[in-house]
Amino acid sequence: MTNKKKILIVGGTGFLGFHFAKLSLKKKWIVHSISSKKPKKKRFLKKVKYIICDISKKKQISKIGLNYDYVFNFGGYVDHTNRKKTLDSHYHGCKNLANHFLKSKIKCFIQIGSSTEYGNSKSPQKESFKTSIKKLKSTYAQAKLKSTRYLLQLNKKYNFPATILRLYLVYGPYQDINRFLPIIIEGCLQDKDFDTSNGKQKRDFLFVSDLNELIIKVVKKQNKKAEIFNIGSGKPQTLKDIILQVQKKIKKGKPNFGKVKLRKDEILNLYPNIDKAKKKLNWKPKTSFLSGLNKTIKYYKKQK
Repeated sequence: MTNKKKILIVGGTGFLGFHFAKLSLKKKWIVHSISSKKPKKKRFLKKVKYIICDISKKKQISKIGLNYDYVFNFGGYVDHTNRKKTLDSHYHGCKNLANHFLKSKIKCFIQIGSSTEYGNSKSPQKESFKTSIKKLKSTYAQAKLKSTRYLLQLNKKYNFPATILRLYLVYGPYQDINRFLPIIIEGCLQDKDFDTSNGKQKRDFLFVSDLNELIIKVVKKQNKKAEIFNIGSGKPQTLKDIILQVQKKIKKGKPNFGKVKLRKDEILNLYPNIDKAKKKLNWKPKTSFLSGLNKTIKYYKKQK
């Protein structure tokens, strides 16, 4: 694989897109990013060409060139409470992008999917599990599953080179403070009293560099058959254990367990079976949770 790859990162200004863009620049690739807004100062990269574009609008996408080797779709509206914007960006946006590149010569279209596509399926969840869109309760989950199905159809009909990565919880430096781990870290750094649930929910956390390593393996594989891969650490932990580890590391913070009631539709155990990625991509996570947590806490301390 030669160095001078030209890639398009959709959502290159977000947490995941930023980290992958950073890695791609190290590999001397030509990196273009499309997003609906300019990057925040902390996630701006000099050598990236930033293009402002709303992927839910076909006319705007039609102005984007086709001369790319790989397309990585990290895009989508972050606030999932807005049903229309969620569906437009995560489903119609993916559909518009795929249709745009259908007649191009891209080697792979990598779609960032979600664990929510499995609905209430029992953990550890496998890629072979089937779910009905009607049974999915969130618009975000529905949009992601519809996107997956659309890409699989394009692959079957036109050999469109799609790979879907179903992510669980990815964490690391530069993540906005609107996600579980950054919220807990910030709360402890500020030595706050904060209410939490009982913390019995089991979740899977993967450090962002391990995700990047897997994406590179997908790029090298260049598989023309559409595939779905579960992406996580394969080592679920309870949220209570996570919070206590953060508190122990920072030596501050006062979590009040049991003060927040669990949602009626909350899934207690949500974690993947990652055997397929291990076997087919020869990949396994290298970063222990403790090591990743140390790096993440160090970043947020510096921000202070």
